Amino acid sequence: MNAQARFVAPKVQLHNNNTALFRSSRCVLVKSTRKQTAVLALTQDELKKMVGYKSVDDYVTSGMVVGLGTGSTAYFAVERLGQKLASGELTNIVAIPTSERTREQALSLGIPLVSLDTHSKLDVAIDGADEVDPELNLVKGGGGALLREKMVEVMADKFIVIVDESKLCSGLGPGFPLPVEITPFCHKHTMRLIGALPSLAGCKTQLRMGSAATGSAPDGDEIAVTDNGNYIVDLIFEEPILDAPLAARELKEVCGVVDHGLFCGMSTAVIIAGADGITVQTP
Repeated sequence: MNAQARFVAPKVQLHNNNTALFRSSRCVLVKSTRKQTAVLALTQDELKKMVGYKSVDDYVTSGMVVGLGTGSTAYFAVERLGQKLASGELTNIVAIPTSERTREQALSLGIPLVSLDTHSKLDVAIDGADEVDPELNLVKGGGGALLREKMVEVMADKFIVIVDESKLCSGLGPGFPLPVEITPFCHKHTMRLIGALPSLAGCKTQLRMGSAATGSAPDGDEIAVTDNGNYIVDLIFEEPILDAPLAARELKEVCGVVDHGLFCGMSTAVIIAGADGITVQTP
């Protein structure tokens, strides 16, 4: 069973005169004596900002090597890291970006960058996810950066996942297509091999078109190309993947597959933002 801690969202509570508010450095606890406490609805971007900022505040300290994820939630973690470096609250930080988009954002914020070639060991990596199952296995790669993300995040002592509650699921697959990065050479052949894997029975294979960074929905007529010059096949499921770790192993064994978006057994903690606050789950 996953360990869980809950933190109520700051600055989103409305209280009447009969409500007592108790605060500590790590959580906000609300006790109402009569009337219900009203909670302001947060936008999805506000939820993403909450978990992005919290991940840096709680897990990054001076002197660290930090892996920077890719996507709309990871954007806020990069933003927060830049803020804390600029203010001097953090010092002696170097970071490894997982995509060209993240590299450009980090450079614009003055975050010193290195690579795995010079820093193979990371203290922490922070990234979002497209789906999270009850065992904290993930589907990632909606933004097309799954290979670089996995290469960086698998080398981190701690991998902190940041999501809003819409990304939680009972089983991986139906809620978000599973991306698989493949070589352009004979890509149709590789797609057939993937579709025939026993652990992926029932999936539909779809070549990503348009931008590699915008998920499985086609947004152009050309085949999407990743930062690494590869193609992405999105696997679409109607039923959950029965054994995600097995599917991950079978995919890696297909000649022509570079890597896939199943991140199994990697999560140190998952920070989840919901309308009523933040939950932290650990394996």
